[in-house]
Amino acid sequence: MQDGIDAGASVVAGGKPVEGPGFFFEPAVVCNVRRDMRLYREEIFGPVATVMPFDEEDDVVREANDTPYGLAGAIWTNDLSRARRLAGRIDAGTIWVNCQNVFNPAIPFGGFKQSGVGTEYVWQGIEAYLRTKAVVVRL
Repeated sequence: MQDGIDAGASVVAGGKPVEGPGFFFEPAVVCNVRRDMRLYREEIFGPVATVMPFDEEDDVVREANDTPYGLAGAIWTNDLSRARRLAGRIDAGTIWVNCQNVFNPAIPFGGFKQSGVGTEYVWQGIEAYLRTKAVVVRL
């Protein structure tokens, strides 16, 4: 996140270090993010939301899909029809609408592109740990 701040991004909420052992900081909302920033281009495994305005839905889809990653994304909107359209067009294994980091063992979780290591949860996730064998017996 610091790399983005050094390049001109602004933390508008949170982002301060948390007291105690470890390297933790408050959830952060970051604005003034540009496409050329590492903050925009790389997955951040921490509580960071980058905010980028848009004019057209096609712009959102192009920006969201212009990455080698596709683990998950969140759409925040009052327009559920728009959310449904966008969710179908964004290349990510999970799309949350008006929420984030909601996990349920009945719903598959896995990334697209270079994200994730396959599907977790549900039958698709269990299959990765199984070995199929056929036994044929003539009686």
